Amino acid sequence: MGLSLRRWLRISLLNLLIVSLIGILLRYKIAFAFPFFEQKYLLDGHSHFAFSGWITQVLMVLLIWDLGYHKGEDCLKKYRWLLYGNLLTAYGMVILFPMQGYGPWAIGFSTLSIVNSFFFAIRYWKDLNTMNQKSARLLWYKAGLLFYIISSLGAFSLGYMMTNKIMHQNWYLAAIYFFLHFQYNGWFFFAGMGLLVSNLEKIIPATKQLKLIFWLIALACVPAYFLSVLWMPIPPVIYWIVVVSAIAQLTGWLMLVKLILKNKAALKPYFLAKGRPLLILSAIALTLKLLLQLGSTHPSLSQLAFGFRPIVIGYLHLVLLGVITIFILGYIISRDLLPAGKYFMPGIWIFISGIIINETLLLLQGVSGLEYIIVPAINELLFAASVIMFTGILVFNLNSYAPALSPSA
Repeated sequence: MGLSLRRWLRISLLNLLIVSLIGILLRYKIAFAFPFFEQKYLLDGHSHFAFSGWITQVLMVLLIWDLGYHKGEDCLKKYRWLLYGNLLTAYGMVILFPMQGYGPWAIGFSTLSIVNSFFFAIRYWKDLNTMNQKSARLLWYKAGLLFYIISSLGAFSLGYMMTNKIMHQNWYLAAIYFFLHFQYNGWFFFAGMGLLVSNLEKIIPATKQLKLIFWLIALACVPAYFLSVLWMPIPPVIYWIVVVSAIAQLTGWLMLVKLILKNKAALKPYFLAKGRPLLILSAIALTLKLLLQLGSTHPSLSQLAFGFRPIVIGYLHLVLLGVITIFILGYIISRDLLPAGKYFMPGIWIFISGIIINETLLLLQGVSGLEYIIVPAINELLFAASVIMFTGILVFNLNSYAPALSPSA
C-alpha cells in the first residue's frame, strides 16, 4: 500500500491503547481518590479520542486501503495529509479536553477535526464516483460518509451551547445523542459494512439482495435517531415510524446473516480462521444491539434504559467495543493485514474477556439499580475490568511489531 498500511494500522492500535489508558483513569477516579483531573473533562477527552483517534482513524486507513485495492495504489498518496490531519486533531483533543473541557482550544481542535472529515468525505466520495456504480459496497460507503457529515451538526450544536452557556437539559442531551447516533449507527456501522460487503461481493453474486439489505437499514437510520430521545415528547406518528425503523434494521441484518450462512463454505477460505471467531462475536453483539434497540421502543423500557447511567454506558460500550472494535480487529486479522507475533491473538482474547466482564458488570449494576440495590465493590470490579482490557491491548500492540507468522502477512 502506498501509504504503508501496516504503519498506519499500528498507529491506530496505539491510539486504542491510549483510549484504554484513559478508561482506566476514569474508573480509578470513580473507585479511588484521584484529584488531578476533572472527571467530566477527562470523559470528554476519552470519548472524543475514542471516536476520532481510534475508530475514525482506523476506518479511514481501511477505506483508503480498500480504494487502493480496487483502483490501484497511485490514488492513495493524496490521502496522506488527511490521515495526518485527523491524527493531529485527535491528539489535540485528547490533551486539551482533559485540561479545559469545552474550552476554546479544545473546541478549536474539535472543529478542525470536523473540517478534516469534510475534506476526507468529499475526496473519497469523488473517488467512489469514478468506480463501477453497480457495486453495493459504494452505497454503504457513501451512506457512511453522509452520516459522518450529518453527525457534525450535533457536535456544532453542543459546542455552541457550551460556549454560550445554554444549559437546556433536553437540547443538550438531544445534541449529544444526535452526534453519537450518526457516528456509531451511521459512519462507524456503514463504513464497516462497506468493508464487509466489499469482500462479500467478490464471492457472493447477490448484488440486488445486498442493495435491498442496504436500503432497509439505511432508510431506517435517520428516524432511528428518535430511539435515543423517546424520553422526549414526540408525536405518535414519529413514534410508529421509529418502531418500523427498528424492525426494518433488524430484518435487513437477519437477511444478511442468512445470505452469509448460505454461502459460508465459499466464504471460509477468504477469511483466515484466526479472525473468524471475532467476526462472529461482533455479529452476535450486533444482533443483541438490534434486539435491544427494538425492545427500547416500548415506552416503559425506554424510560428505564435512559434513566440509569450504567445501562446507557453499557449500551454504548456494547456498540463501540462489542460491535465496532471487535469487528475492526476481526477484519484486520481475517484479511491478514498486519504481521502478528505469537502473543497477538492471546492479547486479543484477553481484551475480549475484559469487554465481556465489563458488560456483565454494567448490566448487573444497571439491573440492581432498578431495585435500588448496591453491588458490593462494583466500582473496584469495573476498574479491574478496565485493567484487563488495557492489558490485552498492550499485549497485542507489542506483538503487532513481531515478525509475521504467515508468509502472506
